[in-house]
Amino acid sequence: MPKSILFTISIFLLASPLCAQGPLRVAAAADLEPVLPPILAQFQQSTGIHAEATYQASAMLTAEMENGAPFDLFLSADLSYPRRLIDEGLADTTGTTTPITYAKGTLVLWKRKDSHLSPPSLDLLRSPALRRLAIANPERAPYGRAAIATLKSLGLYDALKPRIVTAENIAQAAQYADSANADAGLISLTSALTPRLRADGAYFIVPATLYPPIEQGAIILKSARNSAAARKLLDFLLSPSIQAQLAKSGLAPAR
Repeated sequence: MPKSILFTISIFLLASPLCAQGPLRVAAAADLEPVLPPILAQFQQSTGIHAEATYQASAMLTAEMENGAPFDLFLSADLSYPRRLIDEGLADTTGTTTPITYAKGTLVLWKRKDSHLSPPSLDLLRSPALRRLAIANPERAPYGRAAIATLKSLGLYDALKPRIVTAENIAQAAQYADSANADAGLISLTSALTPRLRADGAYFIVPATLYPPIEQGAIILKSARNSAAARKLLDFLLSPSIQAQLAKSGLAPAR
């Protein structure tokens, strides 16, 4: 190929919006860390758009965006934090003024297989042998609020409060339980289904009637450098094949 044509192609690629805007920046709730990376790889293979995710508790990500953090898309573990950003005028409300639910979370009780405790169940939460229970910070993480709601629904919160070990986010709560820094953990099903935790422990699905639904919502930021790419990723997440993939990883379909 002549050098002049190669030069022209190079200039075109460098001038293209995708290259000029850089990777799509995703603020992702911590429960998505075991789930999202392969989906982003599939998205890039399908569209050519490279996306990079930062995983933290939803409240921490919200605070960062309120302080100007340069994200394009926010995938929260609930609806309240995206709504807050909408109310503050920080979200792109083109086409919708409410967060888009992309999945629904499930809370589980997990413990190591080599633990002396009985198998995970609601009875385990009532056992005096349970000395330390890991949960995500309820002030920052929706799964933490679901854990507190569960304990209150069971009438166990006051008894277990001194035994609660609070983690920054749901991923860290899973680490506490897996590393024996806690005897058990109220964690996300996405964490419990990771290869390591499946090998190390067992889980019990907490009845959904014991805590408010964990509807996970998304918004595109008003400051997004590439809102079109963010919309493509959101549509990709809502596609039937990816919804089925999310379900296998512990997130119920959005609809």
